[in-house]
Amino acid sequence: MTLTIEEFGRLVAAKRGTRGVRAAAMDANVSPATLSRVENGHMPDLKTFAALCKWIERDPREFLGMEISDDATPRPNAVVHFKKKKTVQAETAKALGELILAAQKALRAREELVGR
Repeated sequence: MTLTIEEFGRLVAAKRGTRGVRAAAMDANVSPATLSRVENGHMPDLKTFAALCKWIERDPREFLGMEISDDATPRPNAVVHFKKKKTVQAETAKALGELILAAQKALRAREELVGR
């Protein structure tokens, strides 16, 4: 099961608990503003994401759609996240996300047929 970026933000907020944002951010090795944005459901950059996963003691694969198969080989799942930019219309972002997920489903079905 892939956890959402919103769930990631809730886990970060839970780890911070009643501590101030500045103190928690210092422990997590990120800026207070960044910690606050992530807690509010914004997607961090890769470096920040890695630092926060380490801080909350969670495997990044839980959020990236990576599954571990029986042979311990990571198997990626497509997960679609778009940053809030006005350059992409909401309908376009949704269509791209659906296309990516449909392609993943078709590839998995093909793998299952070939693997038989």
